[in-house]
Amino acid sequence: MFTGIVEEVGTVAALERGARVARLGVGARATLEGTGVGGSIAVSGACLTIVERRADGFVFELGPETLARTALGRLAPGDRVNLERPLRFGGALGGHLVLGHVDGVGTVEAVTRVESTTRVRIALAGPDLEPLLIPQGSVAVDGVSLTVAALGAGSFEVMLIPHTLAVTTLGALRVGQAVNIEADVIGKYLVRSLALRGMT
Repeated sequence: MFTGIVEEVGTVAALERGARVARLGVGARATLEGTGVGGSIAVSGACLTIVERRADGFVFELGPETLARTALGRLAPGDRVNLERPLRFGGALGGHLVLGHVDGVGTVEAVTRVESTTRVRIALAGPDLEPLLIPQGSVAVDGVSLTVAALGAGSFEVMLIPHTLAVTTLGALRVGQAVNIEADVIGKYLVRSLALRGMT
């Protein structure tokens, strides 16, 4: 479990595709501390298992489900990714509860500067995520805990403050870019519960 508070921005060293899995190498520094093979790291919002720990980063394996559900398969060497170690019991919950289980891939539709902040509109891939987003609710975009500023038909908007723009990959967002989306887990449980009761 994570909080959506990015600890550092890593750099993709390699993405090698195999017959069944892909191997993703990511350069890192701060998140190396206290982590090892078998541990987890959120990579742009996707919880991945470390299969190799190097002096300058990590190697992860991406299975078919991860490649299909996230934007990680589109990465290339030199791309930047948000990194976060798991939440430790007793640690501060600075963002919101993020599982690292990406619900789908969105597409950046608009990036608008508003003085020192930036407003971003993201289109959803389909209608499944729409019931899980509410105005002023929580959402993780590429692993960053954000607040939903507005909802549109098949899209939502977030506002990015200067700090977020500076310390995450979101400061370099561009129109057409794919981003990982994870809706708030509380909303997912609620929608599922109502569906089982025939109330949705």
